[in-house]
Amino acid sequence: MAETDEEAVAAADDALYVLTAVLLTPAKFPSVLGDDYPEACAALGLAPLADGYGLVIGQDSDGARWTVVIDDVSLVAVAIASWDCGMEYDLSPDERTVVAALPGWPLAVAVAAPNVPAPHDPDPEIADGPPLEPPDTSVWGPAQRRLGADEIALQWAMWREQIDDADFATPGAGSDTPEDTAEGEKAGGQKSEAENTEATEETEKQGGHSGIRRVLAEARAYVESPPPLGRVRSSFASGDARTLRADGPGWSLVARTDDIAFVLLDDEPGEVLPVGRGSELPGLLAALDKMAVRPS
Repeated sequence: MAETDEEAVAAADDALYVLTAVLLTPAKFPSVLGDDYPEACAALGLAPLADGYGLVIGQDSDGARWTVVIDDVSLVAVAIASWDCGMEYDLSPDERTVVAALPGWPLAVAVAAPNVPAPHDPDPEIADGPPLEPPDTSVWGPAQRRLGADEIALQWAMWREQIDDADFATPGAGSDTPEDTAEGEKAGGQKSEAENTEATEETEKQGGHSGIRRVLAEARAYVESPPPLGRVRSSFASGDARTLRADGPGWSLVARTDDIAFVLLDDEPGEVLPVGRGSELPGLLAALDKMAVRPS
């Protein structure tokens, strides 16, 4: 766990204007920070405790950015739920719950506290180490790929309606497995007719998208040998379905247990690859859901 001197804790806790808060738990953590819960904790210099943390993000009276880490996860969960419902909630952690006061913000925050100086890094004399900074998402890479998967999970209906199930029928492939029914699509819109034709021809030639074959194989391996905590997460969806999220080295997968899946790859910037149900995907999703971490 990151060590923080009393002066830094006092500086952040004395007059912290809370701007937002997030959970850092095995089932729910800012995925931009890592592919799994231990990796996200490591980005903040924290030990991956089983119960997780709450991250309270704000500014002190001088406008300096601080991230206060607390072990009262339920307090932060209640605050977030209240804010999501449009209700006011005064998030004031007890000092006994403070684990660390970290300089800087690990996530991008678009708002600032009123009547204090503009957000800036704390004075190095009171900051215990370099200030936290949000991951660079200006170029395609792991952080941007995970944010893209977050967006698909959040806007599932919008992404799903762009996919016609008939598109998964690949003439001449001779199989309905997910590997044979994968197509490529630019994030944010459909491919052109020429691009779709080229993608289909390439799919037929290779017998499936090699990147998707790799992702599905690694996801199957998770069922046999559990990955680090948080690599596979299951959350609520409509009806009896669940939303599944799985990540691995260079890839992210988002799926509904009763529907298709979407894959994003570090090696294919901006591409969203739908994966049809086929004969194998339903069983794989069911197995992943069984071993996935779920919100308490």
